[in-house]
Amino acid sequence: MASSVAATADGARVWKALGWRDAQTPHPALGRILGPLPRAGLGMSSHRVQVEDNGIQRPFMRGIMVHALTGRGFSFEEALRTADSVRDRLQGRGTVQRAELAKMVQEILGPKAAGEHQPPIPVPASIDVGLGGASSPYSKGRLAQSLLAASLDPNDAFDVAREIELGLLRRGQPAISRSGLRELAYRTLLSRFGPKTAERYLVWRKYQEPDKPVIILLGGTTGAGKTSIGLEVALRLGIGRVLSTDSIRQVMRMMLSSDLMPAIHASSFEAHSELPPVQGSEDPVVDGFMSQASVVSLGVRAMIDRAIEENASLVLDGVSLVPGLIDLAGYADLAHIIFLVVARLDETSFRSHFENRAKRERHRDAARYVQHLDSILKIQDHFLELADLHDVPIVDNSSIDGSVMLVIRHVVETLREKEGVDVSEFL
Repeated sequence: MASSVAATADGARVWKALGWRDAQTPHPALGRILGPLPRAGLGMSSHRVQVEDNGIQRPFMRGIMVHALTGRGFSFEEALRTADSVRDRLQGRGTVQRAELAKMVQEILGPKAAGEHQPPIPVPASIDVGLGGASSPYSKGRLAQSLLAASLDPNDAFDVAREIELGLLRRGQPAISRSGLRELAYRTLLSRFGPKTAERYLVWRKYQEPDKPVIILLGGTTGAGKTSIGLEVALRLGIGRVLSTDSIRQVMRMMLSSDLMPAIHASSFEAHSELPPVQGSEDPVVDGFMSQASVVSLGVRAMIDRAIEENASLVLDGVSLVPGLIDLAGYADLAHIIFLVVARLDETSFRSHFENRAKRERHRDAARYVQHLDSILKIQDHFLELADLHDVPIVDNSSIDGSVMLVIRHVVETLREKEGVDVSEFL
């Protein structure tokens, strides 16, 4: 009840700030701020004053003038008073030149017309990327995002994007082609970070519209950090599909009863408890885990097949991605599949990770991970042995940021080795 009352009070304050008595009733003063509103069903008023600039006419709107003046450092109240005064002077006029409008503002504001003493809100000059109707405004954020494929720190990527923007502005260059921007990014990376980093940027650009998808598999035991790394790798590479074998296993649980397939109805480190003992088994924990992973791998293959069918790149992580369990060689001509194993080699750090999770995530019964840490470590050791046997790289996840950059670097370098890179092809 208390939260409901608070929400109501907050809502009332919002409506009042907007000039309304409540969600349905406008405050009488609203008309003074916004002016007469058009009647329902009617378009803009036909007698609105038109502002002409270089032969182009647009309706005079106080909102635009207020925005421009606040951008120059004036308070909202003063900007609104000025816009009101200009509107009053324009009564009965049909058309006004933009220069005359600027003169009116100067007369009303007097010496303050040059701007307030407070710093104005920066309004960057526009730079168009592309040609004709296919062009779009230059975006530092968008360019920085694409630069992350070079395995850059996000701060470095943004610095490069900002340096490129400033260079274009200093040269007074209002437009640049997409290929020109790509070359400029390459040259900037080359000068700041060297040829390998610059070429990684170009290599990944080639895979934005691939002839076959890039599928990144991140295997590893519970708590190794696969999902966190996978999400960040996908974000930095611009890959829209991210899946986990946990989701695949959950779907299979809905379809296959515990009587029919008991191994998938328990956590990876508890699967052995659902299975009958195996004679001669060296370690029932590992046997139960491998039994579960073998079943879930059927769903993994289905996800890979689907990604190939739709030519959609994918990041897939999970404890059921076990080296040697899926024949990846059969996909060699259909997709670029890159497999890595994520591990936490520092046992003390691993234990601390689960203890912290138990404190944060009580609803997930995270304390049981601490109780079963020995089983989880056995499964990790098995992962590491299989990774070594099948030549799958291992990422020691001592820090998420470092691991993400290592994964991206490995992915792009692998693609470069497979396909080669001809810089002239991109520039």
